[in-house]
Amino acid sequence: MKSTIIFIVVSAMLLAGCQTATLSDIQPTTLVNNKAHSKPIKVPRALARLQSKQADDVWQRIRMQMDMPIPDEFLVNKYRDWYINHPQHLEQISQRARPFLYLIVEEFDHRDLPIEIALLPIVESSFNPLAYSKADASGLWQFTLPMASHFGLNMNWWYDGRKDVPAATSAALDMLEYLYQKTDNWHYALAAYNAGEGRLNQAIKYNQERGLSTDFWALNLPTETKQYVPQLLAIADVIKNAEVYGINLKPIPNKPFVEVIDVGSQIDLAVAAKLAKMHVSRLQKLNPGFNRWATSPHGPHQLVVPVSKAHKFKQALANTDVAERMQWYKYIIQPGDNIGIIAKRHQTTVAKIKQMNDMNGDKIIAGDFLYMPHTSSQVILDVELAATQSARPIISQPSPAKATTKSTAKPMSLAIVSPTADHRVKYGDTLWSIAKVYNVSVEQIIYWNNMAHKDKLSVGKKLKFYQVISHKQS
Repeated sequence: MKSTIIFIVVSAMLLAGCQTATLSDIQPTTLVNNKAHSKPIKVPRALARLQSKQADDVWQRIRMQMDMPIPDEFLVNKYRDWYINHPQHLEQISQRARPFLYLIVEEFDHRDLPIEIALLPIVESSFNPLAYSKADASGLWQFTLPMASHFGLNMNWWYDGRKDVPAATSAALDMLEYLYQKTDNWHYALAAYNAGEGRLNQAIKYNQERGLSTDFWALNLPTETKQYVPQLLAIADVIKNAEVYGINLKPIPNKPFVEVIDVGSQIDLAVAAKLAKMHVSRLQKLNPGFNRWATSPHGPHQLVVPVSKAHKFKQALANTDVAERMQWYKYIIQPGDNIGIIAKRHQTTVAKIKQMNDMNGDKIIAGDFLYMPHTSSQVILDVELAATQSARPIISQPSPAKATTKSTAKPMSLAIVSPTADHRVKYGDTLWSIAKVYNVSVEQIIYWNNMAHKDKLSVGKKLKFYQVISHKQS
């Protein structure tokens, strides 16, 4: 029964939307004569995988395992030609892939999956874990919300598993394995990953009923999907024969670059960065799944840290009391406040506030202080801004935007924060116009008022504004 339900759910949904170019995005150029397609000697995949582990470069490790046939199809040739004529695009992708490519290849080897499919994040997101599509797909593997949830990724105010590279990679491979088991055809599985299993089955049935070929290349699929599989095959061919095509991919050492560490409880990213002796912006860049200044109270608590920092980080973590893993600031209690309102405003719990302030009851007094999660330093705002930034990596744009995380505040300072103003929304107000009046950013208004970018302003709505009134060293 369970498998039947899974089949119905997955078949009915559109799977993760990818960033694939339309044919009009690619200017016709002279096609490259593909000399590399002479008949290679077939090496068993298990042996190739074993031999490839000895390679010095992850790209070379990938090349040594490649055995997927590259057909002489118009779109494959067209995309191959585009990549060859835009080498800077692959250079940028190689730089982005550097922290995670070894981890991804290891997972493919562990599952004995075709190594060519490890290149799918190039097609999906240009290896940008913050990539976001107009179809509301997100992350390196471009999961939509329904599919992410179906394949076990957590998503909440604190965390988006679609942007967590290790977690999303595992979920994507679960999904691809499922689709391959249903179809026994990697072209079909990839098409279903892009367009949805139901749409693929519909196209196959249509051809079957008319006595037509059911080969992938003969199916009536959406334009994006028709280009999706050729694009992956083209990039696989270019990387396999990079030297022949004059492509210089900067080597990525064939060894672990990062380690995934379970810290066991909620931790402030600034605290974790201090324990790991690294800048918080670098830690956040390796952990783009965290939308806020800390891991989720209820998990997951896995942090990705550089291998070079992992041992000392684990030692420092073991010597740090759990109560010291979160930073707090002093909140000035305002007239009309109650502990429930304060907890909701600061995205924490009444129990946590009571615990940190050694309170037995709910009584609070205006003018007193409460220790609260550290949500208002520039470090925190920058971390959360980076989490909301997105890029739209399309093949016709070889330089997708990069999210940056610059920090100007001292992450370990204790901030005393106070509400400074309320604003009643008037007719004609926009977030941009209000931000300009108060000399703050739109992101700050959204964060302070627990809003989303898509939220509409209603006349009469009250917006809160805050400021840091002093800093003390904790």
